[in-house]
Amino acid sequence: MDDLIVSPGPGAPHGMRIPAAELEETFSHASGPGGQGVNTSDSRVQLRLDLATTTALDATQRERALAALGRRLDGTVLAVAAAEHRSQRRNRIAARERLAALLREAVMPAPVRRATRPTRGSQRRRLAAKKRRGEVKQGRRRPDRD
Repeated sequence: MDDLIVSPGPGAPHGMRIPAAELEETFSHASGPGGQGVNTSDSRVQLRLDLATTTALDATQRERALAALGRRLDGTVLAVAAAEHRSQRRNRIAARERLAALLREAVMPAPVRRATRPTRGSQRRRLAAKKRRGEVKQGRRRPDRD
C-alpha cells in the first residue's frame, strides 16, 4: 500500500501525504453484488487513521480536523468504509478517495462572515410593512364611544 496523497486546498496549500504505516486497512465480507464470490471474498474495506498521532497534520490542521469530524470519530480515530464495488482493489481505492476528501474538507478554515448593513430601501420597505400591519390591526379594534 502506498502513501495517501491529499490534494492541495484551503487549509492545506501544499496538500498532505499520509504515510502508509499510519493507515490501517481491514477487510470483511460485503453485502450486495458479487456473484459466486460474494461469500468467499473479503471485498469490503475499512480504512482507519488516528488523527491524534498522524504526522501528516500540523497542530492547526489537527485541531480543525478533530473539531470538524468530531461526530465521525471513535476517540481520535477516523474510519471510512467502502463496499460498493465487487473487487477489493476498487473498494480500497474508493476508501482512500473518501478518506482524502474528508480530510481535505476537515482542514479547511471556517468561512469568515462579513457583517453588512441593511440597505436604505430594505429598511424603508420593512418600516412600511410594519405600518401597514399596524393599520390592519387598528382596523380590527372596537370603535371608540365618541
